[in-house]
Amino acid sequence: MFKEACDPLKHTSMYQRAEEDSEDSDGEGGLGNVSRVIIRPPGHSGKAKRGHLCFDAAFETGNLGRVDLVGEFEYDLFLRPDTCNPRYRFWFNFTVDNVKQDQRVIFNIVNINKNRNLFKDGMTPLVKSSSRPKWQRIPRCEVFYYKSVIHQNHYVLSFAFGFDKEDEVYQFALTFPYSYSKLQAYLNALESKFPESFERTTLGMTVQNRKLELITFDDVKKPDKVDQKNIIHMVVVFARIHPGESPASYVVQGLIEYLAAANQPISKALRENVVFKIIPMLNPDGVFLGNNRCNVIGHDLNRSWNKMSQYTHPTLAAAMKMLKEYDNSSCYQVDFVIDIHAHSSLTGTFIYGSTYDNVYRYERHLVFPKLFASKCEDFCQEHMMFNADDRKSGTARRYFVEALSDNVNTYTLEVSMCGYYLNDTNVLTQYTEDGYMRIGRNLARTFLEYYRFTNILPIPPVDELRPRKGRPRTHRPRARSRTRSEVRLRPKTVRTYAPISYTDLSICYDTDTSNEGSPIRYMYSNYGGFRMRALGPPDQYSLSNIQTARFSNLDFSSDYRFKVTPKPKTAPEHKMPPIEILTVPPKPCLTIIDFNQLTRGGLDEATSGRKLDREKEKIRRHTFKSSSRKA
Repeated sequence: MFKEACDPLKHTSMYQRAEEDSEDSDGEGGLGNVSRVIIRPPGHSGKAKRGHLCFDAAFETGNLGRVDLVGEFEYDLFLRPDTCNPRYRFWFNFTVDNVKQDQRVIFNIVNINKNRNLFKDGMTPLVKSSSRPKWQRIPRCEVFYYKSVIHQNHYVLSFAFGFDKEDEVYQFALTFPYSYSKLQAYLNALESKFPESFERTTLGMTVQNRKLELITFDDVKKPDKVDQKNIIHMVVVFARIHPGESPASYVVQGLIEYLAAANQPISKALRENVVFKIIPMLNPDGVFLGNNRCNVIGHDLNRSWNKMSQYTHPTLAAAMKMLKEYDNSSCYQVDFVIDIHAHSSLTGTFIYGSTYDNVYRYERHLVFPKLFASKCEDFCQEHMMFNADDRKSGTARRYFVEALSDNVNTYTLEVSMCGYYLNDTNVLTQYTEDGYMRIGRNLARTFLEYYRFTNILPIPPVDELRPRKGRPRTHRPRARSRTRSEVRLRPKTVRTYAPISYTDLSICYDTDTSNEGSPIRYMYSNYGGFRMRALGPPDQYSLSNIQTARFSNLDFSSDYRFKVTPKPKTAPEHKMPPIEILTVPPKPCLTIIDFNQLTRGGLDEATSGRKLDREKEKIRRHTFKSSSRKA
């Protein structure tokens, strides 16, 4: 039977079996998982000896359906399919004990259903033992993924392993497990440490009567009267809709820990300006049972959003009810819905999005992935995809486009189960548990940058974000010189910080109507000539104008112009034509804003009338230089 909230490495010997196990340990417990099954060689009778391996997967998140001894030291392992759905067989998690010191074995996992996966690209299984609880990857030279003629040309995952200690229990898994009980223990510890930072509620119950946890970060000061100018912004994040994608839970844990930190100025600024709703585990039943993609009744929940039922998909119905309530509310505006997954056949971190007929909405939809790419060194832009595939109509990314309002941006955040290639090299860097949590922290930093550029979140002082460290106590000041010199006062200057470096944030579209009716701006060039730049049409979905009612303080009604006639450089009799400069630019458009040149809080400066002062100053300097040379 399944043992809830039990450490799979707790048992240390094959003789500590459950009372209901038979002497031969032939029975299988817990929905088809092996339960303390001892594999004896042919012709052996009596009690098992040291070296007769004992396999167990009858614990939370465990998966192993059958074990066959096919040689003196070779074993064929069969994965248990998802409950009520034999189609999915990829996740595995089991323990081995009663080993002999220096015993060498070969394990063959023979019934993986996904032929295209990361085992072809160098991913290896994980292993840990009772005295070494940190997960480690089996060396790549010991792992093989190939087509086997003996197994009807199916792909087989084989790995060799040597047991170095006798009184040890060894655990093998596809990737870092994250169980439902671990989530409960983590939330309990976090609630006791940061009781004021977040609110923990139960959004609903599953088919097997487990809790659907909801974590809320809400320190936003509620206004007396809510209208379009002071509406409350909201971000919704959920993960583990597929139970076998456990790295998604570590990403969510990194996000929760970052937002819960009470002393972090960035976290405090986010909590005080944006409401975060996080569902860390959307399929608790499937996680507990050790399934790969399905819930307890065999349904893939990420293909069931368009046909959800209160009885068969209670977690989806509860999450959708919450989203509908906030989306239809006049007090809140849902800006993002992010579904976190783990990918089994691609490397790196990337985002799936949707396409729209409205080009302005599509441009707005591209902004967040571009900002996120600048925060993650492991972001893989080649794997990023935006489409409107009808075959994925049951996914959250596609269903929410039609079910929610146009202001909602829905993404699927994918993280690899294996690793990423660093700086476009062929060196594969394997993910760790902290590496996945780092992605969650980068996700929070991306929200900070997005809401800064949209003028929703105030820019905190740089000293608060990066406090200057004082001199160490061991510092000794230099001896003062006896000869006094005149001390000149240092002129007061304004310190300017270096701009943020972004990765390919330019957004442009080569359409026939992109520059239709665009005014022409004449600008003076440093090379003695003129250049023209076309300005795009007013964009109601730009970063500083996501909602016109909120950002309607820019006045573009008047058309102020002035004329300047710069003095010629060579011939005095040559008269240069007057320069006509548009002083008030049109509304910003994503097709013309150069995101590579933006600094912190620089979006307003790039789209406001401050460029007029710089243009005047440039022409004034040019006139002054010409007059000086003539003199």
